[in-house]
Amino acid sequence: MSATAHLSNGGVDIFLEVIDGALVVRYWGSSIEGGFESIPFTRSVANSDFDEVQNPGLMREHSRGWLGYPTISGHRAGQNWSTKFSVTALKSTNDSFVANLHDADAQLTLEISGQLDNFGVLKSAMKLVNHGADYTLNELFYWMPLSDKAVQTLDFAGRWSNERNPQRRDIQIGRWVRDSHEGRSGHNYTIGEIALEAGTNFAVGQAWAVSLAWSGDVQYCVEKNYEGVQSIGAAEVLLPGEVILKTGEEYKAPEFFAWYSNNGLDGLANTLHQHLRARSVHPKKPRPLTLNMWEAVYFDHDEAKIRQLVDIAAEIGVERVVLDDGWFGSRRNDRAGLGDWIVSKDAWPNGLGSITQYVVGKGMEFGLWFEGEMVNPDSDLYRNHPDWILNVAGRVPPTWRHELVLDLSKQEVFNHILEQTSKILSDYPISYIKWDHNRTLVDAGSSGFPAVRKQTLSLYRLFDELKKRHPGLEIESCASGGGRVDLGIIDLVDRFWTSDNNDALERQRMQRWTMQFIPPELLGTHIGSNPGHQTGRDLLLAFRAATALFGHAGLERDLTALSTEELVALKSWIALYKKERTLLHTGEMIRMDYPDSSHYLYGVVEKDKSEAFFSYVQLQPIVASHAPKLFFRGLKAKQKYQISILKDAGAAQFMDISAPDWLNSGAVMTGAALEEVGLPAPILRPENALLLKIKAV
Repeated sequence: MSATAHLSNGGVDIFLEVIDGALVVRYWGSSIEGGFESIPFTRSVANSDFDEVQNPGLMREHSRGWLGYPTISGHRAGQNWSTKFSVTALKSTNDSFVANLHDADAQLTLEISGQLDNFGVLKSAMKLVNHGADYTLNELFYWMPLSDKAVQTLDFAGRWSNERNPQRRDIQIGRWVRDSHEGRSGHNYTIGEIALEAGTNFAVGQAWAVSLAWSGDVQYCVEKNYEGVQSIGAAEVLLPGEVILKTGEEYKAPEFFAWYSNNGLDGLANTLHQHLRARSVHPKKPRPLTLNMWEAVYFDHDEAKIRQLVDIAAEIGVERVVLDDGWFGSRRNDRAGLGDWIVSKDAWPNGLGSITQYVVGKGMEFGLWFEGEMVNPDSDLYRNHPDWILNVAGRVPPTWRHELVLDLSKQEVFNHILEQTSKILSDYPISYIKWDHNRTLVDAGSSGFPAVRKQTLSLYRLFDELKKRHPGLEIESCASGGGRVDLGIIDLVDRFWTSDNNDALERQRMQRWTMQFIPPELLGTHIGSNPGHQTGRDLLLAFRAATALFGHAGLERDLTALSTEELVALKSWIALYKKERTLLHTGEMIRMDYPDSSHYLYGVVEKDKSEAFFSYVQLQPIVASHAPKLFFRGLKAKQKYQISILKDAGAAQFMDISAPDWLNSGAVMTGAALEEVGLPAPILRPENALLLKIKAV
């Protein structure tokens, strides 16, 4: 058959064509005036190559002349390993397509669909159906073509307490792979893969991005083959034998996101932010200022002390209190009790009713910590059911933080976790849970078969059931911090814990780059203890407060140890957060390409450009005595704006004899002047931040 599909929405065009039965994506990028019908796409025939131009298309099959990485890999008892799918139907609208493909010899059908929303984000799905004897699927990849203008990749690497470090490299011939084999997305998980032009920065240039909506094992690839053809893709990583399809059975690949911007990395980020904010499940109510108890009390659960913390929290304006690890079973440290989700008589002799009512009675929400997927060997649950863990041939995997992983794919295990968790939520006025995941999955077998996929799907089912049983329940995804931040779980959770590291200097980078994908209102950003527990670094409260402001803000420290002056400062900061959070959580993110790398200059601009909120951050000392001017984009060129300094989060410290005049008197400038002329930069001390409010006058 011969057919085409032209999707156009949100300033993005995708053009597909069926050529000799293959489904080919001819173009993905900025909208093209006039369409594609008259555009020549056929290439030359090179020497010592196939005698005719081959068009392997999205399936990238060797049978169609593709010598790079294929889309599908599998076999049927060693046969049907080579496929040649042909399109049997292609239906499309202005913003969607559905393609049906069939391989009669391999006895397989595949449905590929896509929806391009009005922000320019393509959400795609694939469904493979087996019509023959048992078929072992090794891999099913999503791929999108890349323009020849894409010459670099950008992704992110990390570890515990040091997530989201950017790494940018040139695209060269070969395949660049970023994969995760932890059974969760992981701290080294990149969230997505980005391709860009050499000159692409935050403000300008083209960028293409993909992300797989999956919380298990994932692989991202950027490939350039010997012909110079470039592509970007992603797939769920399947363990050997994890998907064996019987006759009539199907494999549904995790959904795949692909989006594009010709307005730099900020354009790319804001495109995805708009898409995510338009979801029906996106949090609607203002994000509550949260006090998490972990760095305040750790495992020392003393109700009298916690009531003191609650009293102070209520006084300074906290809206949600979360009781962290240590409230259940024999959990007096991290070596015992995990898996026994029954309120500890030792820690809470009168149960949680008193403290939950105390919190709610002061007008705050109550939240509770769980780590339902894990178990300590020293627990009643494990002693009674040692067979309930993920394992292979009865081998006990090595422990990680003294934990093993429960097999959620077993219905009795699933039911046990669901019922114990649900009972706690029913017994007490709990509107929020922080759900942790503190270890990787190794030897993740169930009944002799690999089970990472089943474990991931079971977790989704568990969260979905908890929300159905407890309407209004919010869930925070935590995995030793930022180890499970992905687009697979995002529709089931209301917050991600960005990192266990609350050090503000480290958080500046981690938040900056996690927001490349995740909107700030979904990222937990807390003022932690000082010195920081992960770095031992002393930082000004004003700097830590300014850093935590740009996200779903909160506190994580012992409030009873603070001075009156510090509590007054926190109360002022909380009031500022409440005043500005609508702007902070709905505005367009702006990250300026500041000329000196020792600084960050970033903020948010209201949709109608009537106001903006920026932070100017001095990360470390600079070589010159004066930093470059402060330039701001995203405002109306002819509109006049009042620029003022905010000290609600505390005053920044300076290293100068006198500051620029505007710092004290304010300034009124047009949007064009702010972008092109700029403001003289103050000389800040390292590890300081200056908050600026820009408002139309």
